[in-house]
Amino acid sequence: MEHETEAGILASPSSDRLRASAVSDFLADCLRDPSTTWSLGSFGAIAAFLRDPEEEAIPLHDARLGLVTPRGAIALDSSAGLRPVPYETGFASDWNHAVAMCLPRESCAMNRRSVITELGPDRDAAGIEDRDGILFDLGLKLLAVDACVRTQDARTIALLRDACGHPLFGSDETIARHLVAASPHRVFATRIGRIEVFTPIPPATGTGSSGPHSHILPDILRLGRTHAATAPIPSGWVPCGAIHPPHPCKDIRGRRIPFRRERHDAFQALLARWGDPDLFAAKTGSTRAGRAAGRHARSARRAAEAQAGYLRDTSIG
Repeated sequence: MEHETEAGILASPSSDRLRASAVSDFLADCLRDPSTTWSLGSFGAIAAFLRDPEEEAIPLHDARLGLVTPRGAIALDSSAGLRPVPYETGFASDWNHAVAMCLPRESCAMNRRSVITELGPDRDAAGIEDRDGILFDLGLKLLAVDACVRTQDARTIALLRDACGHPLFGSDETIARHLVAASPHRVFATRIGRIEVFTPIPPATGTGSSGPHSHILPDILRLGRTHAATAPIPSGWVPCGAIHPPHPCKDIRGRRIPFRRERHDAFQALLARWGDPDLFAAKTGSTRAGRAAGRHARSARRAAEAQAGYLRDTSIG
């Protein structure tokens, strides 16, 4: 039987409801796993949420799926119609994997403000105590994300109000320098939800946080891409973020660990369920494999080659 993903089944009201329920269940399962990391944003501007197994994580007080920890928060709208797109990228003798969280291009757009803009109290904050904080859009004019900061500090509010109407990356770097020093909460909002980062912003020469963090990279933003070219995102869809389930050979900080077969099998099940059928065929060598060509097919094959040695060792053991 040919491989068929849920994304390839003709839509109907009942199938849409079943698919939405399956996606909601998937998100909830991922939130329960502290080995899963999350990101929301665009190519060159992302916020990441992760937590330690022993870290306090409180569910949200509203209808959204999500968690609040001492270092950050995530809030997701499971009814937003997102499409999970799992994929692997192979290189040398290693590979990475992710599940892109995608929306149709016509429904993913945020506000695309081009200058710093005051938005008022953040009534959608994940934590009730943060809903009086003042939210400022940084004006990055990105398609699928509004990159913002939130603060209750009077001096920071005054400086940001003075900067309203101006771009973040202008000739005067006063605002950027103050934001690094003050480390207001970073809030990256998309149509599928938001991530909030409470950890300090590291200086340009410093080491990034091992917990929730954000980055804005002007040189990459100038490319105007919604995602890296290595990600096989379906035509007409835009990733608003990504889920990174536990890797078989790496821990949450990217350090090597002994191969865990159950993690490998779990991600292969995601590929079979929601992944690109042609890329899945290219990797598994099914009768459909001839349909896949190009960089993404080559990457899928390299991932399979990298995994083969681990799987052989597992079968021998």
